[in-house]
Amino acid sequence: MATISSRISLCYSTLKSQSQSPSPSHFLTPKKVCFKPTKQITLSNAGNSGFLARVSSSSAAEISTNIGDILSDVSVFTASGQPVLFKDLWDQNEGVAVVAFLRHFGCFCCWELASALKEAKPKFDSAGVKLIAVGVGTPDKARILAEGVPFPMDSLYADPERKAYDVLGLYYGLGRTFFNPASAKVFSRLDQVKKAMENYTIKATPDDVSSVLQQGGMFVFKGKQLLYARKDEGTGDHAPLDDIFDVCCKTPVA
Repeated sequence: MATISSRISLCYSTLKSQSQSPSPSHFLTPKKVCFKPTKQITLSNAGNSGFLARVSSSSAAEISTNIGDILSDVSVFTASGQPVLFKDLWDQNEGVAVVAFLRHFGCFCCWELASALKEAKPKFDSAGVKLIAVGVGTPDKARILAEGVPFPMDSLYADPERKAYDVLGLYYGLGRTFFNPASAKVFSRLDQVKKAMENYTIKATPDDVSSVLQQGGMFVFKGKQLLYARKDEGTGDHAPLDDIFDVCCKTPVA
């Protein structure tokens, strides 16, 4: 734990001198998920009922609303090592799924997020929402996290080549990983981080060291339709799970 505390303190000297502004919440436009002045519209699903779809990010990038179609053919691996397509992870017609993208399996903040997801899973399950976690690294690294947190292996997937991360345009780089002001949020959750790291081991870190510069994000889908998208601005900048649950509860579940 001392090693982790030293790393946090090293980053803090840079982070504390930078201003931090909250990421605004926005809504989907009919064609694009645009991070523009806040507005809300009603989109129609396959039936006659409507639902609101939201985006939360300060990014100026755009995510196409057909990202579900694009993502569906991306291949990842189960924690046991079997290849699987994204379209096979949940019901692509009416199923509601929360897909949490971890940075990588050796990230201590991701162990904290995995722990929070595990604790929230019964609530999402009772609402008919499938909770899925994807991380950067090989399946054996995924199993280390699953056993250490612990986290259910049937809800955990590995993306060693970061294919899904690239499709979604999730952030990557040294600055985002160590020096983004949004990373300061982790200081408000140090108790949770310490608890989640009781069985932490750096052995879960990907062998490809360039993978540690990858950032994660959170997405909610109904079938293939994107309802919510959030890119993590920096390490530890995770979407509040209460907000994610609220999005799911406003969505008709088959």
